[in-house]
Amino acid sequence: MVRSMPVRRFKRGFKLGLIKLLIGNKAAGVHLSYVGRGATDDLCRRIVDIGHTDVLVVTDKALKELGLAERALAGLVEAGVNLHWYAGVDPDPTFAHVIEGRQALRSAGCTAIIAVGGGSSMDAAKIIACTRSSDEAPDKWVGMNKVPDDILPIYAIPTTSGTGSEATMGAVIKDPVEKLKHIIVAEGLLPQAVALNPDLLVGLPAPITAATGIDALTHGIEAFICIWDRGTRKENGRLAIQGVFRWLEQAVQHPEDMEARQGMAVAAYHAGIAINQVGVGNVHAIAHQLGARYGIPHGQANALALPHVLQACLSEAETALAELAVVTHVSEAASPAARAQAFVESVTDLIRKVGIAETDPRIQSEDWETLAHAAMDESDGYVSPRLLTKAEMLGILRDISVS
Repeated sequence: MVRSMPVRRFKRGFKLGLIKLLIGNKAAGVHLSYVGRGATDDLCRRIVDIGHTDVLVVTDKALKELGLAERALAGLVEAGVNLHWYAGVDPDPTFAHVIEGRQALRSAGCTAIIAVGGGSSMDAAKIIACTRSSDEAPDKWVGMNKVPDDILPIYAIPTTSGTGSEATMGAVIKDPVEKLKHIIVAEGLLPQAVALNPDLLVGLPAPITAATGIDALTHGIEAFICIWDRGTRKENGRLAIQGVFRWLEQAVQHPEDMEARQGMAVAAYHAGIAINQVGVGNVHAIAHQLGARYGIPHGQANALALPHVLQACLSEAETALAELAVVTHVSEAASPAARAQAFVESVTDLIRKVGIAETDPRIQSEDWETLAHAAMDESDGYVSPRLLTKAEMLGILRDISVS
């Protein structure tokens, strides 16, 4: 049953009021970031200096087999740190991955976890870090601040530029049976330090570079236009958006360009900091359903929904979108409405230029109703400029499906 709009507004207002009461408007969660071609070496030295001798590396099979993860962590091996591996993470990690990682963690007696990979590896590592002394089913931790207190220190080496998980205290875990994506949030899930090294990004294929880049763009935009003015969300969101507009096409077209790769890594990091303060919005509410039901990669799912969601909230977000048009050099039209529209059109154009399709044949019309309900339920917990109606959700799903 669809809740009425007044009920949905009350629900969102109550949640936002409670969150503000509990955590306030001042952002927290400071951690270290190493940036540049020597960043992984700096992070390794940091881990050695702290005194860790046994570390669990959480990554995926491809990065392990290619030797990329080993190269990134060579400084630890040289210093005598014992590396233990869980390289079983798949795209969209599940609670089964967490249980497998827990077994690897406990058998080795590790005192820290390093995630090497994209958002899937980082999200899995965060929840595995909660399992050192808890036998509780990890699906009990869905929501905010429900994880155990005993969380291992987490370090992150991202090999994509998009999810921003290296800068957030949240993790997304998929339930393949229910076809849902669950969000787990706790302050202890924020990585203590991160290495943003462009050398690890040069082999990223163009489609993944494009999709993860639009994921970062979505984070920046949703944080910038949201209705909760917390911390530095606007500044970090702006830096992320400017970075994606400046570097994404270059990184897609010239994958060996170190400056473009570094620019995208920093942009994604700023985007992560932004959403760590205020969360995401309607685009993610839709994208999570597409990923959970059809396995559509998250960045691609965001790219499908982003232009339509921005168009739907154009009036409510006009001032913010108009500002973004100026800082990205898209438009300096006299009318804020014209600048805002120009920015939305520039986002659509960028998505096309990096080669992401506007529709996806996997989205089935018989699922629209279910998807719309799930997206509305998730979006009611976010601080987007406005709540989308069921009709608007269905319209977006229709527009991104292949008829």
